[in-house]
Amino acid sequence: MNRRLERERRIREHIAAMQRQRIMVIGDLMLDEFIWGKVSRISPEAPVPVVHVTRESAYPGGAANVARNLAEFGISAAMCGLTGRDFNGQQLIKLLTAARIDSQGILMSGRFPTIVKTRIIARHQQVVRVDREESIRLGSADLRKLGRYLEKSIAQMNAVIIEDYGKGFVTQELVDLVLRLAQEHKVIVTVDPNPANPLLWRGATLIKPNRQEAFAALSLPESEAPGAIEAAGAPLLEHWQVPYLLITLGEEGMLLFHPPNEPYHSPTRAREVYDVSGAGDTAIAFLTAALAAGISAEEATEIANHAAGIVVGKLGTATVAEKELIASYIDNG
Repeated sequence: MNRRLERERRIREHIAAMQRQRIMVIGDLMLDEFIWGKVSRISPEAPVPVVHVTRESAYPGGAANVARNLAEFGISAAMCGLTGRDFNGQQLIKLLTAARIDSQGILMSGRFPTIVKTRIIARHQQVVRVDREESIRLGSADLRKLGRYLEKSIAQMNAVIIEDYGKGFVTQELVDLVLRLAQEHKVIVTVDPNPANPLLWRGATLIKPNRQEAFAALSLPESEAPGAIEAAGAPLLEHWQVPYLLITLGEEGMLLFHPPNEPYHSPTRAREVYDVSGAGDTAIAFLTAALAAGISAEEATEIANHAAGIVVGKLGTATVAEKELIASYIDNG
C-alpha cells in the first residue's frame, strides 16, 4: 500500500510539473474526420458493407493532434504549420481555438488544400480511410513569415516538438532555423521523423522513430531478430547526432538509448488495443512535456508509455485525461 501511495504522489508531482510547461508543435497539419455508423448488410452493387451513418465528428490531426494531446492535458500548446484557405482549414483553426491551442503560427495558403483524412468506422472497426491531400512546398515568403514568428516565439517556450508526417511542411531550412533558435534560448527539441523525408537533426535533444522508421533511417529491412533493434541504437545515434533516441515498439513497449547508460526498455502498458491511431502523437507529446519539466529520460519514457497505452484502448485519435494517467501509473506501474 505504501508503494502504491508513493507512486501516486510521484506521478501527481510529475503531472503538476508537466502542466507548467509551454510547448510549441511544428509540423504537418491535418483535419481528422470520423464517420460513425452501423453495418447490417452487404451492398448489392459490390462486395462491400453498407454503412448507415449515425454520427460524424472532426478533430485536429497530424501534428495538430500532438498539440491537442498537450492542451487537453492542461499543458500550454502553440501550433506552427500550414492549412489551406478553405472550409476545412477554417474548421481546423476553430477546433484548435476551442482546444485553447495558440494558432498564431499557422499560415493559411490558397495554393494548397487542407489535408483531410476521413475514417469510416462501424462495429468498433475502421472500414475504410479516405485521404485528400497534395504535397506542400513552402515558398520563400512563407519561410520569411514563419521565421519572424519563430524568432519571437521560441524564446517563450520550454520545448519544441517537430512532427514530420512527410507532407512537405518540414524542410531542412525550417529545421535549421528551429534548431538554431532553440539552442540560442536553451529550449529542448524532440523530433518524430519521417524516413521519406531524410533530414539532418544535429542539435535536437531526442528523436522518436518507431521500429519501421528506425530501420528505414539506416536503409535496412525491418527485422524481428533477437537483438536487432538494440543493435540499431548506436548507429542511429551516430546517424542523427543526438544525445537521446527513443524507439517505440508497439506491443513490445519502448526502448530508450542514452549513452553511456545501458538501453532502457519499458514494456507496453496497454491493457486493450482498439485503435493505434495517434498513439505516436500521444507518446511524443507526453515524453516532451516530461523532459521539459526536468523529469529523467527513463521516467519520461514510462509516462509516455502509459499515455500511449491509454489511447490505444480508445477508438479514434484520442487524448489522455489526468485521472487516467494517474490510474494507469498506480495500477499498472
